[in-house]
Amino acid sequence: MTRLHETIDTALPVDEAFAFIADFANAQHWDPGVAASERLDAGPVGLGARYRLGIRMRGRVAPMEYRITTYVPPSRVVLTGQGSGVSAVDEIRFEATAAGTRIDYTADIRLGGWMRLVEPFAGGAFRKIAADALGGMQAALDARAAAKAAA
Repeated sequence: MTRLHETIDTALPVDEAFAFIADFANAQHWDPGVAASERLDAGPVGLGARYRLGIRMRGRVAPMEYRITTYVPPSRVVLTGQGSGVSAVDEIRFEATAAGTRIDYTADIRLGGWMRLVEPFAGGAFRKIAADALGGMQAALDARAAAKAAA
């Protein structure tokens, strides 16, 4: 298993940051590793909500399904994902700060099948993917904060 951990700060208020990030249908708007993201069920975002993401991997797009397994607005969301040969648990914590929101993102990624053999060597690639995702998250949230301030 590979564990990735990153923290970012944004000027967007905690409730708005939580609502945008917890809804994984928005993942394609902030994670450059996600080619497509959609909600698979109806109703408000919350415990049990399901998503299908198209994850960019080695020049192709692989499907992955996520489900919200913990939902505590506006402080914590956990999403559990399954795809071909990979599983992930993404835990995202949100904390209000004087300037906006601090987001603490931890992802545990486990490769299955024959891919388990390369898992010990994949840490660097996974860290790059995580850094790109958090950079995209930072940019998307900061753009929303700037638009709100300009309005």
